[in-house]
Amino acid sequence: MYVADSRAGNPAPVSADGAVRSSTGRRLSAVAPTVLALGTVSLITDVSSEMVTAVLPLYLVTGLGLSPLGFGLLDGIYNGFSALVRLAGGHLADRGNGRHKWVAGFGYGISALCKPLLLLTHSLTPIGLVLAADRTGKGLRTAPRDALISLSSTPETRGRAFGVHRAMDTAGALLGPLVAFLILRATVDGYDAVFTVSFCVAVVGVLVLVLFVPGGGRGTEPGDGIRPTLRAALALLRRRDLRRITVCALLLGLATVSDSFVYLLLQRRLGVPDRWFALLPLGTAAAFLLLAMPLGRLADRVGRWRIFLAGHGALLLAYALLLTSWHSTALPYLVLALHGGFYAATDGVLMAAASDSVPEALRSSGLALVQTGQALARFSCSLAFGAAWTLWGDRTALMASTAALAVCAAFALSLRPHGRAPVRTEGTV
Repeated sequence: MYVADSRAGNPAPVSADGAVRSSTGRRLSAVAPTVLALGTVSLITDVSSEMVTAVLPLYLVTGLGLSPLGFGLLDGIYNGFSALVRLAGGHLADRGNGRHKWVAGFGYGISALCKPLLLLTHSLTPIGLVLAADRTGKGLRTAPRDALISLSSTPETRGRAFGVHRAMDTAGALLGPLVAFLILRATVDGYDAVFTVSFCVAVVGVLVLVLFVPGGGRGTEPGDGIRPTLRAALALLRRRDLRRITVCALLLGLATVSDSFVYLLLQRRLGVPDRWFALLPLGTAAAFLLLAMPLGRLADRVGRWRIFLAGHGALLLAYALLLTSWHSTALPYLVLALHGGFYAATDGVLMAAASDSVPEALRSSGLALVQTGQALARFSCSLAFGAAWTLWGDRTALMASTAALAVCAAFALSLRPHGRAPVRTEGTV
């Protein structure tokens, strides 16, 4: 139902940015082909990356004997190192018409090449270097990819476009742990087999990007008067709404516990056997997949900031459930459903909200600013949570994170920018 409408022999024309328009030039409500192509790339790539993510915590903590602090350091690198290159990726993509695709493709390629290197690493330092390189690739590709989605959508349908992309992306996240689980069950050297298959799948994702994603975003409109420089990108923070979005994303990221720690906490709380650990991310992915599109459309209607903060409320409730003494078979399902709902309400919605405050010429750089603040904050949270777990135990660490998230959410509520996307034409600054 998200494919462009067309009559036999009279297809709807497609603009240079991949958006579908009617014969009169009016943009149709269907999601642009660019969004669907990028969603396919993300689906395939997430099968690859989530295969590794699903087994990595157990591989490092159980297989290699890392402490929670050591795992927190590696997990921080895995989730936060990309912050160092996100601005560079965004800036490179903005500097020329059509570069969004190729900067994103370079990032996907780097991440794919890192998968087989995990076969050769068996200690903290080399694993850290491989994960840093993998996150460098993610940092390079994320802002150009999201800029392509934003530029291919109208302001009033942007939440839905990001919702469709994130749903396709999450379908890959749902399949990845399942594939990893089946490989671990069927092979003797399970981890090595997971890393090998992950590499092969990642290569397919890169090929789909090169062959099927249109060339890139639109260039700067003649009347914009904006040059895509680093100074101009940093000057975007002078915009009130974008500055508030960035600050709120940073503060809330400081209290967002890494996914891997959530799964480790669930395993310890419920006594999940090691062989079933790789299936825990499936619960998060399933909820994300089911809710991404509905919440994206709802954000377009009622305001993106409301949905964004509601998502953090769901995460706060998930933390509270992990802290209770309630014993029920429903507990893991509720926690994972709330965890997935948090991502559905925040991931794409945040990018849609930020896009409303950034001109076309600097779209990739502006989104990279928000992503950088959030990634640095989550890097810090991983380090702090791992240290707190090592020193005081997992329960105390989670209690501190829950209190911090409640305080940051209250502060973000008072700072909220305009949540509803203004109705305007692209190119308005």
